[in-house]
Amino acid sequence: MEVTRRDFMKLLAIAGGLGITDRDRLWAALSPERLLEFEPLGNVTLLHMTDSHATLLPVHFREPDTLLGVGPEKGRPPFLTGEAFLAHYGLTRGSAEAHALTYLDFAELARRFGRMGGYAHIATLVGQVRAERPGRTLLLDGGDTLQGSATSLWTDAQDMVEVINQLGVDVMCPHWEFTFGIDRVKEIFGDKDSRGSFRGDFVAQNVMDISWGPPGEPVFHPYVIRETGGVRLGILGQAFPYTPISHPQRFVPDLSFGIRDEQAQALVDELRGEHKVDAVVLLSHNGVAVDLKMAERVRGLDVILGGHTHDGIPAPIRVGDTLVINSGAHGKFLSRLDLDVRNGRVADFRYKLIPVLSQYIAPDPAMAALIERLRAPFAEKLAEPLAVSETLLYRRGNFNGTFDEVILAALRERYDAEVAFSPGFRWGVSLLPGATITLEDVYSHTALTYPNTWSREMSGDEIRTIMEDVADNLFNADPYYRQGGDMVRVGGVSYTIHPERRLGERITDLRIGGKPVEAARRYKAAGWASMMEVDGPPVFDLVADHLRRVKTVRVDTSPRVTVR
Repeated sequence: MEVTRRDFMKLLAIAGGLGITDRDRLWAALSPERLLEFEPLGNVTLLHMTDSHATLLPVHFREPDTLLGVGPEKGRPPFLTGEAFLAHYGLTRGSAEAHALTYLDFAELARRFGRMGGYAHIATLVGQVRAERPGRTLLLDGGDTLQGSATSLWTDAQDMVEVINQLGVDVMCPHWEFTFGIDRVKEIFGDKDSRGSFRGDFVAQNVMDISWGPPGEPVFHPYVIRETGGVRLGILGQAFPYTPISHPQRFVPDLSFGIRDEQAQALVDELRGEHKVDAVVLLSHNGVAVDLKMAERVRGLDVILGGHTHDGIPAPIRVGDTLVINSGAHGKFLSRLDLDVRNGRVADFRYKLIPVLSQYIAPDPAMAALIERLRAPFAEKLAEPLAVSETLLYRRGNFNGTFDEVILAALRERYDAEVAFSPGFRWGVSLLPGATITLEDVYSHTALTYPNTWSREMSGDEIRTIMEDVADNLFNADPYYRQGGDMVRVGGVSYTIHPERRLGERITDLRIGGKPVEAARRYKAAGWASMMEVDGPPVFDLVADHLRRVKTVRVDTSPRVTVR
């Protein structure tokens, strides 16, 4: 028997009336193999993945323990973690889905269910669906695909270009791709006037060239129309709106981004009016909260396939007639959305966030061979053992990550700094207790094109201002004013945060070295990933040297952040 989401909810209802032993048998029947099954529906199948961050091989990736919504977002997806997440979606603790979607019992369940993702395993799933639904299937990639690994950094993303072409990505939109620079982006993806080496379609309605002033000219095609399963499907692209702010502007000179929902509305109207499409999909890198607001403001969107905030959402969030979907990160999930499109509208749908449990999915031979060839020149260097960790190492979470603590320790050690800053990036694989930390693991947390470290004196008032600005980015009541990411990680610092307060009032009881911060005092600070050009040693070299020296990693996991 196939277990679709509808079947799954029926089984949950039945389970509520069973005894403990019978419920245990039922949950055991929902094995990892069963979680890969799907009952087809309708005439269009959309496969979606996003935010793989160049993760070619299966990995462990721990989901966040803390995601705080503000105002009406509280207690609603995507701002749910742990037990609250399981209760909302009717999942049982200890199951394969619970492991894939929450941080609970992570190390124990990671050993039971194994690693997740890997492009060779994703390729197997994609191939199976395409064989089952020939002429009806499209694979869409939400971006943050080219960046995040040593091999991608060292090859200027060429390894990922070959992989996504081999996978057969049909349509893609961008974000971290721009950190390779606009010239390289155009080499790979082309622009509105020419094609690049990517074989699919690259769409981004909100990227404008303002060399001659606003409003500027479109840089890329805003949308593509695909004939699929007898349906005319319009796919509109949305690049990350705050690219020139979240990364050094030198990568995208003379380009303007923004949400541009009014422009998006005009394009949706054009697709439905002039081009007579039957359905419209927004392929987005906004982040879920922004997607939800955009779904309220832009009429005529049937589906938003979103990325950026790395949220795995087991069921679409409905905003009016729009389905909002997000498909996690690091290749852990492949979303499948079957649509029954009739008379110019979506009459029905069936959805599944498929966990890519790699030990239960045979790797695609052609993709596996390609990945092996691409990695071979670097294999020995990547495998260099640096240290052993006694602590579970991870990054995700609103306020802290244990691998970030390793980076902060390395920065403070190298610069003899009282304070260290590490950006709240959401990418970076997890390592289980007892794991050997390799050079590849370091790059999975630090591989970016502006890696240089810095050190300078900062006043206590400057430090507080930086933290307030980042907190406002994270907790602004209006999602359109958020730029993604988590709270900046700070070494040597403790503080209390009040997410519901206004800018300038969220950070209290700020302490450095256990003592209250003095506004005028100068503190020696260090950091990396600066928006300005700095010339300190690259962070991956600094962290690798630190690990070679310490040999064993033990992270103090006691909280330094209090949430009020």
